[in-house]
Amino acid sequence: MANTPQSKKRARQNERRNDVNKARRSRIRTFVRKVEEAIASGSAEAALAALRAAQPELARGVTKGVLHKNTASRKISRLAARVKAISA
Repeated sequence: MANTPQSKKRARQNERRNDVNKARRSRIRTFVRKVEEAIASGSAEAALAALRAAQPELARGVTKGVLHKNTASRKISRLAARVKAISA
């Protein structure tokens, strides 16, 4: 348990940041899931629209420190390849 005033403050801050980051991660997963559902339905237009909405969310996750840069790039790349495959 935190004893010093500074460690108590850091514990409060960590708890607050954890809640914010959890919400961000959940939001990103929702956008990615929407792309995957559109791909599964076979609708190229819907999948492309969902991908365009998901890309900024993934990029925002990187700038906010929720995702690693390469992780977001990999996810975007794989989703884009799958969208392109159903479009062709």
